[in-house]
Amino acid sequence: MYRIGILVALMLLAACSSQRIIVDQNGTDMSMYDRDLAECNVYAEQVPTEAEVARGAVGGAVLGGVIGAIVDNSRTAGRLAGAGSVTGAVGGGSKAKNEKDRVIKNCLRNRGYKVLN
Repeated sequence: MYRIGILVALMLLAACSSQRIIVDQNGTDMSMYDRDLAECNVYAEQVPTEAEVARGAVGGAVLGGVIGAIVDNSRTAGRLAGAGSVTGAVGGGSKAKNEKDRVIKNCLRNRGYKVLN
């Protein structure tokens, strides 16, 4: 169940990873911008996406299992742990994606671009 949760989270992450960063193009050399954006993306790849997904999955599974144990039903605990794992993995993936976006935007700002979103 854990691996399925991570797989689902990564698929959802890939589906929403196409955010376009908008910069003020007034006076901007777009060929230079494209090079700078590519370099900033390299920095963003250093964000530990897999670790965040795994951390979220484990945390969600533990929380789901605890809630299931509270209601004193081992079958429910297993289901809730599985659901918690998937939910946590998606949350961890979302957190990592937001961090990557923040790295890219900060990188572009530090290179003098006016990031609008």
